[in-house]
Amino acid sequence: MQDRRREWLAAIATVADETALAQVESRLLGKKGELQELLRSVSQLDKSERPAAGKALNELKQDVEAALAARRATVSAQSMERELAATGFDPSQPGPRRRIGSLHPITIVQQELVDLFTSMGFSWQDGPEVETEHYNFDALNIPGDHPARESQDTFWLDDGNLLRTHTSPVQVRTLRRFAKDFQPPLKVIVPGRCFRAETVDKSHEHTFYQMEGLVVDRKVSVANLIHTMKTCLRVVLGRQDLKVRLRPGFFPFVEPGFELDVNCPFCGGKGCSVCKQSGWIEILPCGMVHPNVLRQGGIDPEQYTGFAFGMGLQRVVMLRYGIDDIRLFMGGDLRFLRQFPTVSK
Repeated sequence: MQDRRREWLAAIATVADETALAQVESRLLGKKGELQELLRSVSQLDKSERPAAGKALNELKQDVEAALAARRATVSAQSMERELAATGFDPSQPGPRRRIGSLHPITIVQQELVDLFTSMGFSWQDGPEVETEHYNFDALNIPGDHPARESQDTFWLDDGNLLRTHTSPVQVRTLRRFAKDFQPPLKVIVPGRCFRAETVDKSHEHTFYQMEGLVVDRKVSVANLIHTMKTCLRVVLGRQDLKVRLRPGFFPFVEPGFELDVNCPFCGGKGCSVCKQSGWIEILPCGMVHPNVLRQGGIDPEQYTGFAFGMGLQRVVMLRYGIDDIRLFMGGDLRFLRQFPTVSK
């Protein structure tokens, strides 16, 4: 029995791969293997010899099974080492890690603006991106023959609707929604995406983001508008040296209307390609809500006044982070996007 043990263990120890090991295991412990033949021979022994023979064969089986398991582990490890050596894989290096996503810079600034305005008592309103001609133009004092329609050329759909050119249609929608039980003051913001058939360059895009603001109450004045805009821009841009200027501007839905500009951070006001050599960057139109717009919304302009503004979020982001080309926002370049804060884990 000892000779058989040494022979079997030696055969197991010399196996070089898993296939050969499986063959040895089948030959020794299989249903028709050598161990089964030895077990069948026990029945031919004298009754007094059978217990000792059976015990010896069980011990032999346990030793063989242990040797097979040990050799299997060794052969598997050797096979893994050869495979890793052939591929140049280094198991000591850390495994691949999933990249943590980042917020788009427009999203970052939009969230900050929403937080700022809600802290000032504004509520968030929303509206459709596919608008009717009535809400996008007519209800905002822009009839079909008005020249302002040319400056807001947009993408028309086959059913006569269009992709909105600004977030201002939500002004009228909101006024009509609250007109029946109007409880002043009404203070709302409307962030969202807009579309125009623009010539794309460093400061213009066909798809852009705005944040509309509307305040309606008794005795609302231009002073309230200026205070709100200064508070907003100084907080969001984080610039204590921020300078603003108001220029008269014509917008059919406000009267009087203004263009609000900020001093260019790229050239310090000396003039560059971003500010078109003017030293100023136009950041938002604003003004007092036109009486016709209040009437369209079901509000009596003899009792109430209001102001509105439309902030271009891309331009705010450009000023905030020193970005000199608006096309980067829609370009999908991950190198650009990864420069901004990551999503919280």
